[in-house]
Amino acid sequence: MAAAVDARALALSLKRLRQERDATVLQASLQRIAESCVELFGLSGSGLMLADEHGELRYVASTDARSHLLEEVQIETGQGPCIESYVRADTVACDDIEDDERWPLLAKRLTGSGIGAVLGVPITLLGVPVGNLDVYHHSRHPWTADERDALSRFGDVADAAITAAVNAEQAGALAEQLTYALENRIPIERATGYLMARDGLDHAAAFQRLRRAARSGGPRIGEVAEGLLRTGRLPDETD
Repeated sequence: MAAAVDARALALSLKRLRQERDATVLQASLQRIAESCVELFGLSGSGLMLADEHGELRYVASTDARSHLLEEVQIETGQGPCIESYVRADTVACDDIEDDERWPLLAKRLTGSGIGAVLGVPITLLGVPVGNLDVYHHSRHPWTADERDALSRFGDVADAAITAAVNAEQAGALAEQLTYALENRIPIERATGYLMARDGLDHAAAFQRLRRAARSGGPRIGEVAEGLLRTGRLPDETD
């Protein structure tokens, strides 16, 4: 049965986390967000990932070993609700990861892991997707509209924490990483659209193609995107 969303508890939690964000470094603030998410919604686990200069989501925080595993396997396979949530800039739900045909590699790797339902919520900086909040239940769980909406609102806390830390230059290397992601999102989106039209790919597949080219070719994903738009070719493509 779906967990009820306590509106008052959610409001108090959001207020507390917003007050804390200026007093803590980004890493500690995001860890607290993940932990509070589990406590508030009765989840089995939660974690956060942020994008690097190659367009790869990277581990930032998690509440338990399974959350960390969920993030790492999605990063390794390049597929899953959290990867798709980041690419699409929208909440993506999965009621049972082992039975979901959208991500066969992920389902195979997570069989018997104790991870059932998964929900991915995009994390943004000034409206631009820069990461993902991922949550899971141990078993199958149909996500309700109320749960999706409430968890999306909770993702706004991470947005606020990241924005405050970057503006205050409290995030060090993470601030530089996130600023790069923000500045290069437009050419990346344009290049993704170009690959969709050129190769007949969907949005997620086109982004992964761009990401792989950045990873194998060495340059940052923004540079790969600009090169594609200028020449019509990726670094690993010949005339």
